[in-house]
Amino acid sequence: MLKGKQSWVFQNRPVIAAAGVSGGPFEANGNLSEDFDVLHDDLWMGEDSYEKAHRILLEEAGQTALNKANVQKEDVQFYIAGDLINQITPSSLSARTIQIPFFGVFGACSTSMEGLALASFIVNYRGADHVLTGASSHNAAVEKQFRYPTEYGGQKPPTAQWTVTGAGAALVSANAAGANLPVTTSATIGKVIDMGLTDPFNMGGAMSPAAADTITAHFKDMQLDPSHYDLIVTGDLGRIGQETAYELLKNNGLNIDREKFKDCGLMIYKDDQPVQSGGSGAGCSAAVLYGHLLNQMKQGTYRRILVVATGALLSPLTFQQSESIPCIAHAVSIEMT
Repeated sequence: MLKGKQSWVFQNRPVIAAAGVSGGPFEANGNLSEDFDVLHDDLWMGEDSYEKAHRILLEEAGQTALNKANVQKEDVQFYIAGDLINQITPSSLSARTIQIPFFGVFGACSTSMEGLALASFIVNYRGADHVLTGASSHNAAVEKQFRYPTEYGGQKPPTAQWTVTGAGAALVSANAAGANLPVTTSATIGKVIDMGLTDPFNMGGAMSPAAADTITAHFKDMQLDPSHYDLIVTGDLGRIGQETAYELLKNNGLNIDREKFKDCGLMIYKDDQPVQSGGSGAGCSAAVLYGHLLNQMKQGTYRRILVVATGALLSPLTFQQSESIPCIAHAVSIEMT
């Protein structure tokens, strides 16, 4: 059901039946390593290119989710996935392997919640019994495409962020009576916001207005107060972007408890890891939500959360042509039954 101008309410409360999370060696040394199902000790992951390794991450996360739910891929109607690499080829190649009818989506680092919102919408309206959705990123592959290969050893400013090597996938299913599982209750689809920033080493600053716009729209559409949620978590704004988003929300009249406003890019790594302003990448919010946050919900730490994944919709070509950076954010609310 459409509510307000840009939000959906999922009256049939689709469940996140199971989730899987995979990561790389840097993530294995991070804050949330215990919440990963699969961790690799090198970036190659047995492949001969970083892009092929990227594909492996998403395949592992998806298969782990299916195994946990004890659902065969033949029983899953649709697969929704995306990443940051040209033409989302790692996701498409994973779809070649998994052989489930495929929707490829791109929202940059907002892809995780774009996929979860669409999967929930399809299941809510009985378009499927099961939809697998996921998002992924690989540090070396993404850096090579958007900036410089890591082998160059290029210097980065403090505003830069570290692309997560990781993937998160979830199986969204029709709600079964009595199931004690997290459910998706609503989604707010963001607008493209462009404040004219052009610095690809300050993605958090560029994305923060989009995050604030979507969060504000969510509370307006849903007619809720921020206290409704135990946690509001942004995708990967990092230190600078999160502070900017918080100030913008205050200016919009939203008084959010600072302790309940967190960022996946600040949660995933330890303070002594050299990640500048924090983590980023399409796999960042996917890994943190489908691993750490869902585990926290099942343990009773949180009952209701709002996850707001943010994305910078630039490409190497648009940057070279001196375009500014358009950004977007999508929000999904999740609740324990």
